[in-house]
Amino acid sequence: MRNATIRQLQIFAVAASHLSFARAAETLHLTHAAISLQIKQLEEVSGIPLFERIGKRVFLTEAGEILLDRARQILQLLKETDEALLALKGLKGGRIAVAVVSTAEYFAPGLLAEFRRRQPDVVISLRIDNRTTVNRLLVGNEVDLAIMGRPPAELDATAIAFAPHPLVIVASADHRLRAAHSIAVEELAGETLIVRETGSGTRSAMEQFFHDHSIRPRIGMEMSSNEAIKQAVVAGLGISFISQHTLGLELSSKRLHILKVEGTPVMRRWHLVRHRSKHLTPALAAFWAFLLEYAPDYLKRLG
Repeated sequence: MRNATIRQLQIFAVAASHLSFARAAETLHLTHAAISLQIKQLEEVSGIPLFERIGKRVFLTEAGEILLDRARQILQLLKETDEALLALKGLKGGRIAVAVVSTAEYFAPGLLAEFRRRQPDVVISLRIDNRTTVNRLLVGNEVDLAIMGRPPAELDATAIAFAPHPLVIVASADHRLRAAHSIAVEELAGETLIVRETGSGTRSAMEQFFHDHSIRPRIGMEMSSNEAIKQAVVAGLGISFISQHTLGLELSSKRLHILKVEGTPVMRRWHLVRHRSKHLTPALAAFWAFLLEYAPDYLKRLG
């Protein structure tokens, strides 16, 4: 492996994470042929196949699994070395990779913008995706930290709750229960629910809420987008169990209404999560401290 290049390890790590050369080409802005060539050269250097194709699916070989683990460690060490050298030079810069679950997309950009205002030399990349993908990015050490609800159980994580996360039930502005001052959960049994996809944190909280009240909700639609859910509720297609932090515009314009259902809002917590072994570079340490200090009041102002 002495003749392997850093670029080959970078390309291999991305291709192995996605188990797709096409996805790797898209992520790295390279051609499929360029990805294939670099992987082929890396396999020639290592003297053993790193991928195997079974049917239409691509899998890592045992050697590929070993190399992926080592490649991630090498790339992380290079990043940490770069950050340490920058700190020794007295530079204020650095790079941070952040992932947030899709529900947090309504406030995460504002937090990043405020941090960049204070630390303009720090470069931040932001990935917004569903909970399953954010978990994978954390476990694979592809991001430095994540903003999410429950930390992934499979990760040896450092997780700190930094702000309340209220989940509410919303309906269209002309819904029959809009003006009710207190609504029993049982009254929702006949309502059509528009819900997030299975595996999302919001979906899990919704299922637990109705399970605790011994009610099986009538699910009419399943969507992976909070925006699509809100528009469907506005159109009168059903009600939804959703994060209050996604509702600012619709509430202010009175297009949606939070129903006063007993037991709501369901309170969860937003967490900052990083791998327990993650080295805190100067930039990452500053960002972590900033979020803990600034984010609680910022989310409180959002309502």
